[in-house]
Amino acid sequence: MSDTLDRIRKAGQPYGLNLVAGIPIARYDAMVTEPYRAAAIDGGARSIVVIANGGGALWQALQLHASQKPGWFTRDHPLDDFTREVVENQIVPAVQSAGLSSTTIYPFMSSGRTLNFIELGKIAGLAGPSILGVVVHPRFGPWMAFRAALLVDEDIDLPGEAIGFDPCPTCESRSCVPACPTGAVAFPAGWDIPRCLNYRIESEADCAPRCHSRVACVLGPEHRYPDDEVAYHQRRALTAMRPWYEKNLVAKTQRH
Repeated sequence: MSDTLDRIRKAGQPYGLNLVAGIPIARYDAMVTEPYRAAAIDGGARSIVVIANGGGALWQALQLHASQKPGWFTRDHPLDDFTREVVENQIVPAVQSAGLSSTTIYPFMSSGRTLNFIELGKIAGLAGPSILGVVVHPRFGPWMAFRAALLVDEDIDLPGEAIGFDPCPTCESRSCVPACPTGAVAFPAGWDIPRCLNYRIESEADCAPRCHSRVACVLGPEHRYPDDEVAYHQRRALTAMRPWYEKNLVAKTQRH
């Protein structure tokens, strides 16, 4: 057990940041294209510590935090802001107390260079691919998300339990496929983004507050996010994808 990872786990666990793994930067950089390489962000760092949440504990911690900070949920990005507060006020000081320097990268901040968190999560053993368009964890299933990565000047090689995890090819039920009301999830094709967005945007579908296929996944149903959190993420995802839809699908239709 790395003392640094242990410090990070203890600092993040009370706030629902309960999935942590660390790998050498060189291993990650060898698997991604140049714009996403960690060495270009912090040339002195040797390892990447990936921090994620599994299940609804992070949302519960946010709810408690918001109850003590009136108006918190009126912010543009209440969950992301809360994540930053926890990382910067709890986790980074825990790393510094070990005499280490670190650089923090967030998946929800797009200014400057960043990391490929999907590939990073797979390489670090925190998640595997799925036909749902989201990564999945052996225990938490699709109810997980990457929240931050720390580039640290220490050698760490302690990946998580999801190394090589690829559950969809051997899944017997694939209950997620018939659960999609518009047939946007299929095996082996995966998630049909245009079909999904056309239904969600043009039809004002009942999947606005939830993804039926994600809810139907057989992995980790007991760790499903609370309904209000599911709706929160679904609204955010739709807002983020709408510009792509209008640029690539609506504009294409109008040209023809």
